[in-house]
Order: sequence, then C-alpha cells, then structure tokens
Amino acid sequence: MKTIALYSIKGGVGKTAAAVNLSFLAASPSTPSLICDLDPQGATSFYFRIKASKKYNSEKFLKGNEKIIRNIKATDFEHLDLLPSDMSYRNLDIELSEAKNPKKRLAKNLEGLEEEYQYLFFDCPPNLTLLSESVFRASDLILVPIIPTTLSIRTFNQLLDFFRQSGLNTGKIVCFFSMEEKRKTMHRKIIEEYADDPIMLNQTIPYSSDVEKMGNFRAPLNAVHPASPAAKAYSNLWDEVRNRLKSRA
Repeated sequence: MKTIALYSIKGGVGKTAAAVNLSFLAASPSTPSLICDLDPQGATSFYFRIKASKKYNSEKFLKGNEKIIRNIKATDFEHLDLLPSDMSYRNLDIELSEAKNPKKRLAKNLEGLEEEYQYLFFDCPPNLTLLSESVFRASDLILVPIIPTTLSIRTFNQLLDFFRQSGLNTGKIVCFFSMEEKRKTMHRKIIEEYADDPIMLNQTIPYSSDVEKMGNFRAPLNAVHPASPAAKAYSNLWDEVRNRLKSRA
C-alpha cells in the first residue's frame, strides 16, 4: 500500500480539492483506495456526502486497527472508501501527546489496511503539529500544493526547514503549483523559476470556478465534469504522482 499525504501549513491552497480528485482517480478494480479525512473541519467528508458515526471520535481513531476499519465507509464511487472526520479530531494532538510513541502512532494504527487497499490518502489539517509529524512518518509521499506567490513559497521553505531540523526525510516531499492564474505576472515568474526543480511536478492546477463548485455538487470534479480543464489537470497530476511512487518502489 502506498500512502500519500496532501499537506500544507497554509490553508486555502486547494489541498482538499486535490485530495478528493486524486483519490477518485486512483481508485480502480486493481487499486482500491481509501481517503482518510484528518481535518476536523471535515471538508473531504462533506464533498463525499458522508458523516462519521455518532459513536466515532478521535479516541477511537487513535485506538487504531479494528476501530478504524469498523468506521470506514464506502463512497458513491466504486473502489473508493472514506474514513470520515469528526469534530473531536481537534483534540488529536493532545491525545497523541499522551500516547505511547506518538510520532509513530499513526503508522502503527493503520497496520492491516494494506490487505484491503493499494492507495491511502490523507487530507491533513493546515498546521504543523504532532499529528503532522506522525503523518509525515507514516507517508510514502507528502504532496504539497503551493500557490505561486512569495508568501506560499516562504511557507513551503518553512516546511523544508522543519523536516531538516526534525531529521525527517525531505525526499518524501513533492510539490505542485495550485490555483494558478496565468494572467498574473508573479504566478508566471515563480512557476518559471521552479520549472527545473526536481521537487516540483510539471502539472499545475488552474484557478477554476469548476473547482469552487465542488462544494455545490459534492463530488469529485473528475466524476462530474471530467472534460473540464481543471479535471484534465488533476488527471495529469495523478499520472505524475503515480510515476513518482513507482520510481521509488
């Protein structure tokens, strides 16, 4: 099983939209996939029209294995399941800090899922906490959306600094430019500046009203409007991500 974390310190960068569409694209008869919504705001769960059971909470999530498997729900799309979020996830960092081996707890809790799934996606909350570090250690690839602006680049560099200072593997990090607007000079210049950087994927995701409307139709864009420019961009992005994973096998 390959584990992919959609992560950004900064919110509002298109992280959840990417997680929803990439997990949809990954799912197939030969590659059943699971997306795990770790954000207490539950946007991924909202997009897939799924709510957590009333008895499910962050405490059960941290117990792992059977508690997690019991609360996984099928989406409306074949071969794609979801572990929904719960508002109690806002307490995950506190509960993790009280757990044994907190930085490695998430990886241990997910043991057994590889028997059911080929791909596991995390939609992570936009912060840098103990939960984030646990996700970093559990993931094969950390996919970071970056808006092509100076502030977003600065935030990304802060993430790289954190990895180095914490002894984490920066080789896990792969980025793509998100919410690109070709009419903006800054966007064009920054994308050109990073064109040859191996940490960056080639495909960008355009700023698009179609992506914004995902909140209205509550489904992956690639399921509803697969011919739209943004949907085609997500398809190309998934091809690149999949190839990166294969090259590291």
